[in-house]
Amino acid sequence: MKAVVSIIMGSTSDWPVMQKAAKFLNDLEIPFEVNALSAHRTPEQVEAYASKAYQEGVKVIIAGAGGAAHLPGVMAAFTPLPIIGVPCRSSISIDGWDSILSILQMPPGIPVATVGLDAAQNAAILAVQMIATGDAEVMEKLVTYKESLKKKIIKANEDLSEFKFDYRVS
Repeated sequence: MKAVVSIIMGSTSDWPVMQKAAKFLNDLEIPFEVNALSAHRTPEQVEAYASKAYQEGVKVIIAGAGGAAHLPGVMAAFTPLPIIGVPCRSSISIDGWDSILSILQMPPGIPVATVGLDAAQNAAILAVQMIATGDAEVMEKLVTYKESLKKKIIKANEDLSEFKFDYRVS
């Protein structure tokens, strides 16, 4: 089994956030790999990894980073694969805004899809959506997942109807 999604983080301090992507991919039985690579501390390894990822069968890279958060953009510079950036809060971040802006504001020609702060699960969902456009089996898993979201809200409304108030009209 070869990874089709790669989860990369700038350091293992990002792992609590990035685990949400791993869990989602695992739940949908999408093969993935996890690595810590730093754009600042191991730039040669980032270049080497990103340059060969598509040849290894990876289809999408999810890259999480905090602080200056250059990892997603640097990876995008070295690969034709889609990169989904996950801005992460960190001990050195400015409430996450530095991470968001570092990932979001890429120059023309080097796109990085950017999800919300600490939103690794959304990054995984987006990666699966990208893969599903060319894979009917993955699309079926995605459709089932989306249907479960709908059922969850319907159930929530049913549960809310149990709370009775004298002046409640809905």
